[in-house]
Amino acid sequence: MKDLAKQIIAGRRLKRNEDFNFFLTSDIEELLEGANMIREALCGSKIDLCTIINGRSGRCSENCKFCAQSAHHHTGIEEYEFLDPDVILEDCKKNEANGVHRYSIVTAGRSLSGKDLDKAIEAYKKMHEECNISLCGSHGLLTEEEFIRLKEAGVSMYHENIETSKRNFPNICTTHTYEDKIHEIKLAKKVGFKVCSGGIIGMGETWEDRIDMAVSLSELQIESIPINALMPIKGTCYENLKPISEEDILRTIAIFRYINPTAYIRMAAGRSYFKDGGKKIFLSGANATITGDMLTTVGNNTIQDKEMLTNLGFDISK
Repeated sequence: MKDLAKQIIAGRRLKRNEDFNFFLTSDIEELLEGANMIREALCGSKIDLCTIINGRSGRCSENCKFCAQSAHHHTGIEEYEFLDPDVILEDCKKNEANGVHRYSIVTAGRSLSGKDLDKAIEAYKKMHEECNISLCGSHGLLTEEEFIRLKEAGVSMYHENIETSKRNFPNICTTHTYEDKIHEIKLAKKVGFKVCSGGIIGMGETWEDRIDMAVSLSELQIESIPINALMPIKGTCYENLKPISEEDILRTIAIFRYINPTAYIRMAAGRSYFKDGGKKIFLSGANATITGDMLTTVGNNTIQDKEMLTNLGFDISK
């Protein structure tokens, strides 16, 4: 694996038509060491910390099997309309003071329009004017005009997970398609956004599905790739799925680094599976993370994350 890592550092890029079976049979420690070599050589020690706020919660029309916010499930999640922009601004300022690099509003629902979009625009404008922090948006399937409004309000990155492979997508959602996701990613890029797109592992997919997702993200030239390990939530279709193992999480992260050598590989939900906050994740190819609370699962404390990452040799400065 070190030889392959050296080849990638020298400029080789893995393509869709290659045989990737070696990723599944290679020694895990050698695989992780090679991924970390690639990260160090091509990305350096800089790490990207982002925090998200649940700007509108619950009652989502989409039927994604993993999601606690879908109206198709009965999870007892708190439901509320779009937050007051000043509440969002205050939370952003708090996270900026904590040293977070990026802040994102995430909203439940197929899309964001009308008065709720107006509130989002107001919130983004206030944050852009009053905070020194990069802004990201995650609002589902938008039109080109809506994307332009977000960009003009100060948003620099748009988030649209492809979730899994093209083959497996219909198994997890039928109210929108994989092609819908790809269309949105390309539209966001057309408007001038950087794109954050990844998915969830541990939903019953195969290793081939995970590798296919990694390759698709490479083909789309995605800058930031969040990897979520499914946290089975009571009331969703996946509430009884067995949690994914630490080794499978680490192997996945490493594979994504080999296939996407210069991207931010961003660990999102699932770090709680690791007793130490997931130190080994960041020695296995990851160089970004969501810090603080997730949407419906608890994440790591930002102060704890900064201390851990500094001790690992990462640069957490803005």
